[in-house]
Amino acid sequence: MKKMILLFSHKLSDEQKEEAKDKYRIEEFVYLSKELQQIWSNISPDLDSLSEVLKLIKEFTKQNANKNDVVLIQGDFGAVYTMVNFCKDLELVPVYATTKRIAQEYLEDNKSVKKSIFEFRRFREYE
Repeated sequence: MKKMILLFSHKLSDEQKEEAKDKYRIEEFVYLSKELQQIWSNISPDLDSLSEVLKLIKEFTKQNANKNDVVLIQGDFGAVYTMVNFCKDLELVPVYATTKRIAQEYLEDNKSVKKSIFEFRRFREYE
């Protein structure tokens, strides 16, 4: 059974689930535990190194993924870089979601308000 491990800070949309199922034949989506999600979503910008903070994330990934499983990785740039390389070493397929930004500007209470909407387009593999 092919899985997608989710190393990011959101829940998948229905559209993203369908894309994963169609493109990668994903049958199971594996979210981080609440504790690990807290770690992944709140990596401190003050750390000199991420090696200690990513130990549990790496362990989770190793325990839950099999060769050729897909890993959706988005978040802190350094953590993403580290985990993409880690996943490639394990022969996993690291991906990220691409989006189209749609900007809307309108008047509200006599003030100009700008709103950005990010529309999911596809998953792209890290090269």
